[in-house]
Amino acid sequence: MQVLLSLVSLVVFSVAPTVAVPPYGQCGGSGYNGSKDCDPGSTCVKLNDWYSQCQPGASGPTSVPTTTSTITTTTSITTTSTTTTTATAPATSIPAGALTRLSASFGSNPSNVAIYIYKPSNVNTNPGLLLALHGCGGTAQQYFSGSGFKQLADQRGFIIIYGSAANDQNCWDVTRAASLKHDGGSDSLGLANAVRYAITEWGINRDKVFVTGTSSGAMMTNVMTAVYPDIFKGGAVFAGVAMSCLSKGNAPVFPADPCAAGSVNRTPQQWGDLVRGAYPGYAGGYPKLQLWHGTSDPILNYTNLNEEVKQWTNVHSISQTAVSTSAGVPKSNWSKSVYGAGQVESYTGQGSGHGLPESGTEVSAIDFFGL
Repeated sequence: MQVLLSLVSLVVFSVAPTVAVPPYGQCGGSGYNGSKDCDPGSTCVKLNDWYSQCQPGASGPTSVPTTTSTITTTTSITTTSTTTTTATAPATSIPAGALTRLSASFGSNPSNVAIYIYKPSNVNTNPGLLLALHGCGGTAQQYFSGSGFKQLADQRGFIIIYGSAANDQNCWDVTRAASLKHDGGSDSLGLANAVRYAITEWGINRDKVFVTGTSSGAMMTNVMTAVYPDIFKGGAVFAGVAMSCLSKGNAPVFPADPCAAGSVNRTPQQWGDLVRGAYPGYAGGYPKLQLWHGTSDPILNYTNLNEEVKQWTNVHSISQTAVSTSAGVPKSNWSKSVYGAGQVESYTGQGSGHGLPESGTEVSAIDFFGL
């Protein structure tokens, strides 16, 4: 009888209702094992293969369809650091064709960012490097499988570092003072040190080091290019906000952060000063930026694109007026604007939402980088 009661208790426990996900929380995606039911008043919206989010505006709870995605088996590598700046290129310690976690010490990593490497089988000698950053709630593995950068690395022979955030609901630190200062600490320092390690140890071409990301990863792309202009030559920002725009923390909040809602409006000079203040005394050049945003983005208002344009055109001392605009680039609903001599590009997606990059658009960023 006692065994029977135990079994009944187990069954009752196993069918207990799952906890509903609050607005703007994750409700699905490749590798996600949590609840897929949203609070009443929200519905689970698939943004891409690796991330679905509860968004207000529809009756719930609603469950996200199951998605299937293949992730390369992850292994770990440990390498012995040397004092030389020239390695046996290209990155012989990294297995080719697999997503590999870096277990070697690569310098200060105060927020425990996890670093994963992808080296294609046909890696170039003295290869380029792309730092790729997931959105809130995501992981390196999910961004690896859900975006098209891996396939482009296979075609063109560059190496990718996928960072994986460890705090703030797996959102990147784009608000704390430490992360917004050169060598100040937090996520930005851990990522920068991983890239420095790659340059030193793996024969990376210093003139071909770039960063890209989606949503929170897009915000972090703006941070990395502002805080470490001595490392990165360019960035591609897919659905982000200007550097130092977000104010209510790194994770999504409800009601939305004023920046996310599109109500933060600064002058180009004010935006530019925030970038210049991130690395006091720096006198070198700044990375080129490619900025992407959909007009129907429900998470980060489309007006944020113009604030980013104001920020980076000011940093580059070029006009906020585009020198050219091309419709239907790279897809029929997108348009491309070029500023100055190409130091800044912006892309507007008519009707596009938050799930960027849209399939097939990643190549525009890789072409912009020259990888």
